[in-house]
Amino acid sequence: MNIDMIRAAAQRLEGHARRTPILTSPFLDEIAGRHVFVKAECLQHTGSFKFRGGWSAVSSLTDHALKAGVIAFSSGNHAQGVALAARMHGAPAVIIMPGDAPAVKIANTRALGAEVVLYDRATEDRDEIGERLAAQRGLTLIKPYDAPLVIAGQGTVGLEIAADMTALGVTNADVMVCCGGGGLTSGIALALAADAPGLRVRPAEPEGFDDVTRSLISGKIERNARLDGSLCDAIITPQPGNLTFPIMRALCGPGVVVTEDECLRAMAVAFDRLKIVVEPGGAAALAAALFHPDAFEGDAVVAVATGGNVDPAVFIKALERRDHEDRA
Repeated sequence: MNIDMIRAAAQRLEGHARRTPILTSPFLDEIAGRHVFVKAECLQHTGSFKFRGGWSAVSSLTDHALKAGVIAFSSGNHAQGVALAARMHGAPAVIIMPGDAPAVKIANTRALGAEVVLYDRATEDRDEIGERLAAQRGLTLIKPYDAPLVIAGQGTVGLEIAADMTALGVTNADVMVCCGGGGLTSGIALALAADAPGLRVRPAEPEGFDDVTRSLISGKIERNARLDGSLCDAIITPQPGNLTFPIMRALCGPGVVVTEDECLRAMAVAFDRLKIVVEPGGAAALAAALFHPDAFEGDAVVAVATGGNVDPAVFIKALERRDHEDRA
């Protein structure tokens, strides 16, 4: 992986991916005690940054591979990103999704024309299912994070952050990234190391699923004890990727671990003050920036709002959490 691959992915994405905005609010600054800049990838096609990696990988396939089709496994955001990219290229798509994924993500993936294969993430191995179906049907497997072309596509978020923060005069800040397997985190880290070395990437993870944070401390890949049971489904993975972890170990600062309650509160703040919808896993970075002020130095922090695909019931729960605080 290198910056040239990310720049090449940016060229392929030109005219296809949205350049998402940097949002600010004095209310967020007051909560955090410093300037907070939110990169709103929840406004990307399919509601998350995953479209970037999906397009980067699918657009690199040969005509023969496109005709045969692609396969991916995902809790929903990578699923939708790959499904849309495949549809736009006229390629069939098979997506393996956990049965407990949010219903809106499963429905949207099917609506994009993909065949959805459900599995039990606590008892079945998605890698084994994906490799078996790929071999049986002659499909190209597009992994959610541990794949160079996917990392390159996600890294284009970092190119945009570097350009926008430079234009705003912010040259030193931590960049909090919601982190699962590390594709987005490592891609942004590579991009910033090249274009804005004063901006340091740090992973944000939910409590109980902090494999990257623990791996950065120990210097080796650590696994999560559990593989399910969190509202932050979008960033629940077994462990950091074999490709992504060495990049994160070399370029990232320490992780910040947030609670589900903090993610729900961050969702409510984002809706109230920025007018955006963010899912729990996509709000982890903002939760870290807002509610863990002692984790940062300096007067600015950037938080990537990575996805907005949330079931209505969960979003209502977030708003009710806000209402409860207002009444307290």
